[in-house]
Amino acid sequence: MNRQGLLIVISGPSGAGKGTICQGLLNKNKDLCLSISCTTRAPRPGEVDGVNYFFVKKETFEKMIADNKLLEYAKVYDNYYGTPKHFVDDKLSNGQDVILEIDIQGALQIKEKYPKGVLIFVVPPGLSLLKERLIKRGTDPEESINKRLKCVCDELSNTKRYDYLIVNDTVDESIEQVESIIKAEKCRPSNFDISRFLKC
Repeated sequence: MNRQGLLIVISGPSGAGKGTICQGLLNKNKDLCLSISCTTRAPRPGEVDGVNYFFVKKETFEKMIADNKLLEYAKVYDNYYGTPKHFVDDKLSNGQDVILEIDIQGALQIKEKYPKGVLIFVVPPGLSLLKERLIKRGTDPEESINKRLKCVCDELSNTKRYDYLIVNDTVDESIEQVESIIKAEKCRPSNFDISRFLKC
């Protein structure tokens, strides 16, 4: 039976563990596909172009905006981030489920264009733990960490616009919760062509 792919959008404060959750989901579920975003920020140590992000120049990104080649985009911490439109459209139309790990601005743009998209917000158990995770990551200077922590309260105020909220206490439990959400969403009548069952 043909089924439109499910679009799963995962957001959360930097250091909340959303990237780890996404990777765990991909490792356990080979039918899931991660959409790769474009960004104008510089690669962090260990990041690979075309794997973690498509790293592009500011001029290139702005041309993609002008040509309507992005499903969503936002400027975060002085850098652009965006999702290539054709990649997601192709996967969904072929019935493949797609995960987007993006910021709040982009997620809300997605919700406007894809009302059936499932928005999941990931939070850490507490602010002190979030700061500890950011420091241990070792990829951001102290000034950047403090800037991110100041933005957390604003980010949390948007959680009411999401469909689900997950407190990432343990990664394995959080992955299981996302898997349960995906299974439930796939059972919605709107995700089926019910006429295929009916002969009356």
